[in-house]
Amino acid sequence: MHASLTMTRRGALLAAAALPAAAALSAGPHGRAHAAAAMMGGGFTPFHRFRLGGFEVTTLLAGSRAIDNPQGIFGLNVSAEEFAAVSAAHFLPADRSQNFFTPTVVNTGAELVLFDTGLAAPATQAALAAAGYAPGQVDVVVLSHMHGDHIGGMRHEGAAAYPNARYVTGAVEHNHWTAAGNEGFVNNVVPFNDQMTFLDDAGSVAPGITAMALPGHTPGHMGYMVESEGARLVLMADAANHYVWSVGRPDWEVRFDADKAQAAATRRRLLGMLASERIPVIGYHMPFPAIGHVEAQGDGFRYVPASYQFMLAG
Repeated sequence: MHASLTMTRRGALLAAAALPAAAALSAGPHGRAHAAAAMMGGGFTPFHRFRLGGFEVTTLLAGSRAIDNPQGIFGLNVSAEEFAAVSAAHFLPADRSQNFFTPTVVNTGAELVLFDTGLAAPATQAALAAAGYAPGQVDVVVLSHMHGDHIGGMRHEGAAAYPNARYVTGAVEHNHWTAAGNEGFVNNVVPFNDQMTFLDDAGSVAPGITAMALPGHTPGHMGYMVESEGARLVLMADAANHYVWSVGRPDWEVRFDADKAQAAATRRRLLGMLASERIPVIGYHMPFPAIGHVEAQGDGFRYVPASYQFMLAG
């Protein structure tokens, strides 16, 4: 049903009389137009929080940067034409991409657990502070693997960035990097060896948080299953690092995967499980806030970003 609008002659005269006053208000108290507001540039809120059963999960935007020539990282084993076609089909440029760095905090009610520490402590701690947490409140720091963008925030100005935390990582991963003698590992992880707990597949970080072996990106790369009150969530770390070029095309080779064949097999296994069991997932390099779902599609998968599902849990 449509409402018809009519205006009397008196109403029209009153409206016309109001126009100069409205114009004066918009121009400011002295009749001068305001200068245009400055362009602020793009931006994100630095954290995103939701409930998972009795837990709270917070993703932290610890950094983001544009990358030129993404096929120098993703799709090494496909032609430039195929890479461009797949990118265009998803409304993405083929010559430039945006990378995100997303540590995750899980508050179990008993412990505050931080997964990965970012490139450097100040950025991760700034996002942590925006989310309402102080570094001294972190009870557990979990390292999915030993690449610099995951361990770079372990220390700040020579001291522990999370001084009250215990540390957890995969045994296979730690052994590999110990033998490699990597400088970043030696500087950022080795100082915490005496406070470190080493896990194998299915090992427990804390009640409701279980390690998942997801090798290939690095030899001992780990993801984690988070479970509370029947709700589940997977933190897949770097098992898949782009929502189109890795999730959508799991067999595409990735430059930073140490064992490319194993990494592709791990991706297929993990994504297949996420799709069939309808488990939401957080990916360290997914577009912020980095949480979504996976569905099977053709020979690959499709990443479906979360919308309001988790808001309904309170």
